Amino acid sequence: MRTLRIDYLKHKFGYNHKNLLLNLVLTIFLFGLASKFVFFPSLSPEISPDLEHPFAEKTNADPEPQNPPVFSQVTENQTTLSEQVPQLAPVLEHVFQNEDQVSPSNKKCDYFSGDWVPNPVGPVYTNESCNLIESPQNCLKNGRPDKEFLYWKWAPRDCDLPPFDPYKFLNAMRNKAWALIGDSISRNHVQSLLCMLSTVEQPVLVYHDEEYKSKSWHFPSYNFNISVIWSPFLVEAAIFEDFNGVSSSEVQLYLDKLDSKWKDQFLNFDYIIISCGKWFLKSAIYYENDTILGCHYCNKKNLTELGFNFAYRKALKFVLNFIASSNHKGLIFFRTFTPDHFENGEWFSGGTCNRKAPVTEGKIEMKYLNKMLRDIELEEFGKAAAKASKSGVNLKLVDLALLSLLRPDGHPGPYREFHPFADKGKNAKVQNDCLHWCLPGPIDSWNDILMEMVVNG
Repeated sequence: MRTLRIDYLKHKFGYNHKNLLLNLVLTIFLFGLASKFVFFPSLSPEISPDLEHPFAEKTNADPEPQNPPVFSQVTENQTTLSEQVPQLAPVLEHVFQNEDQVSPSNKKCDYFSGDWVPNPVGPVYTNESCNLIESPQNCLKNGRPDKEFLYWKWAPRDCDLPPFDPYKFLNAMRNKAWALIGDSISRNHVQSLLCMLSTVEQPVLVYHDEEYKSKSWHFPSYNFNISVIWSPFLVEAAIFEDFNGVSSSEVQLYLDKLDSKWKDQFLNFDYIIISCGKWFLKSAIYYENDTILGCHYCNKKNLTELGFNFAYRKALKFVLNFIASSNHKGLIFFRTFTPDHFENGEWFSGGTCNRKAPVTEGKIEMKYLNKMLRDIELEEFGKAAAKASKSGVNLKLVDLALLSLLRPDGHPGPYREFHPFADKGKNAKVQNDCLHWCLPGPIDSWNDILMEMVVNG
């Protein structure tokens, strides 16, 4: 009626009989339409209550979907990888969150169970772009002819693992300090991390010991420091060997004394990755309370053979108990050892590693001695982690043993030396390195995992 009245005032139309009839029909129609929604609400269009909030809170009454949607994701970095779409964490009413605050999955990701998948993009750095690679790990410069080992990446089975983001990592680490404590694998690892970060800023070497085994670097723009502390046993040890690992005498190992090289600066680091393992297989004499307990592989000595597993468990328990009961306020990772891939012999008896591609799980077995080390590590870490949680120490496991086992192609092999066959011929017998990792190489994926655990996790 109001519309007709406006029309009348504006256009000066009169109310004749035809207008009255049209008005009556329109009124009846509007009345009937209103009654339909009032008395028959089930016929109204469905409006999802989920529109009230960004994400609806899930209740026990909500029906579970019979066929959860599955999407096949294909990227340039990997082959087809199907994964179930994760459910978003519920958001409480009237609490606004941005997408960075919403957890992508309620299920904790197992970063250490997965497969090596093709990565056509390759590494983020090269042996030419990074000048921080030590010669024994610079496989391409030393003449390794194949390059296929560079084009793989680690892919966990139940979640996505984005590539390492050096910009994001450095920004998150402003005014922080890292330490990697352990043997030469830790030195190998720190080179990988530094090479990745050097794509943003070149680090400055600010410290090294006499043998250049322990070093520290500084990133000026971020006031960020990374140190590697060479301590292959983590406990105090006297070592007598040359560059090639040939010993002139047994290691003197003190199972109840922490190595002061890392103990004295332990609380100075915000993040620590600590590891050991392989060195305990060496011939050694064991001490406790400055008294000889026995030894491992010391046939010419009149001492009790205790075995490397005895010493490893005792030393690891001592180290992890110290960490678990400490006042450290940062984040500490215990990294499991990485297995070697010597075939047809050991490092001292002509062993080689000539494979050119990763293997799938189940196609390669861990050596018996390596399995013993791993079992001890997992058992002692489990005990220490329970103690650490009670004392408020943030201690986590980085279990890289199995994913590393699947990469027998990633070692320097004979190319630990510069063009080893140049003067000797391709059939010459040269010492192989089937323990350390080429750079770039599989060890770079370790940093993808750490990035997720530290910065995004």
